[in-house]
Amino acid sequence: MNNYESVLIARQDLGASQVNNIVEELSNVIKNEGGNVVRVDNWGLKNLAYRIKKNRKGHYVLMNITAPASAIAEFERIMRFNEDIIRYMTVRVEQFSDANDASSESTASAEE
Repeated sequence: MNNYESVLIARQDLGASQVNNIVEELSNVIKNEGGNVVRVDNWGLKNLAYRIKKNRKGHYVLMNITAPASAIAEFERIMRFNEDIIRYMTVRVEQFSDANDASSESTASAEE
């Protein structure tokens, strides 16, 4: 099975519980297809760089997934038809990035 990082942006008028329900439904799709959701990181409501479907803000969610390619295809198909998700992107990675690794790299380069 491959490792994937998926970021989705949900509409700004949704509540936090509604966003959590969407993430839970997507996690169930992955589990039913034989995959596993390793981590879910909710980044919260952020400003968008430009309007997307009349939205100036969006709820960002990062999901780390270990699954076969067929599970990711079904996962993206479900997101495509969900009107509450305005954008998504799934990328295959060798290993999952860690927030602690990124902050330690930026600190090391600042010290040099």
